[in-house]
Amino acid sequence: MKLIDTHNHIYLEEFDPEQDALIREAQDSGIEALLLPNVDLETIDRMHAICDRYPDYLFPMMGLHPTSVQADYAADLKKVESCFGKRTYCAVGEIGIDLYWDKTYRAQQIEVFEEQLRWSLDLDLPVAIHTREAFPDVFDSIYKVGADKLKGVFHSFCGTAEDLETVKKLPGFKIGINGVVTFKNSKLGEVLQATDLSQIVLETDAPYLAPVPFRGKRNEPVYIWKTAEKLAQIYQTTVENVVSLTRTNAITLFKNVNKII
Repeated sequence: MKLIDTHNHIYLEEFDPEQDALIREAQDSGIEALLLPNVDLETIDRMHAICDRYPDYLFPMMGLHPTSVQADYAADLKKVESCFGKRTYCAVGEIGIDLYWDKTYRAQQIEVFEEQLRWSLDLDLPVAIHTREAFPDVFDSIYKVGADKLKGVFHSFCGTAEDLETVKKLPGFKIGINGVVTFKNSKLGEVLQATDLSQIVLETDAPYLAPVPFRGKRNEPVYIWKTAEKLAQIYQTTVENVVSLTRTNAITLFKNVNKII
């Protein structure tokens, strides 16, 4: 089985100095590739450095995370945009709108999100969308910029059944499922009954959101197999089938990964 983790922050300092060992462990387990979304200006160099060490295994994205958007976002956004002319990325990400902690910069987050959506159209790249307490705004922005042309993934999807129905109407989008689906009190498994594996890509969001039985600990790449096992239970199928179908979804969506693997 060959599995793709479509959202992993292995470059963050939470993994220092164990990145190489964790990547070898991931490779040995059957994980074929890790896709790495950027966060902000502070993470770019770390992400590039580790991707340069594993160019056929780690695939970077570039974007500005919504919680890094401040009132004076313009300079940061310009620096992020400049990266696209210097190397290849598999997506524009991690981008989106997050109103869970603070709504102060809601207007700025929407502006930055829509600008990065436009980049994705210009570059013909998918987007990795982070949304928290903000599905209505995110959907509004997608329809404003071009719902028929945009493509990407709703990373760490934890929406309602109604949110899922809206996503299903967006022809170019998948949902990213991670360890949250294994949590005891999560309703995500019930929500997912309204779709099937053709809509799903696998992810960890490591070092965050470790699946049961590792919940509360640092999430690691190999823990993604627990998410695959849970999806196999939900859809009453085999882990092999979950891995195969979600892999196909990932390499179809992320074309710059598909060129290599």
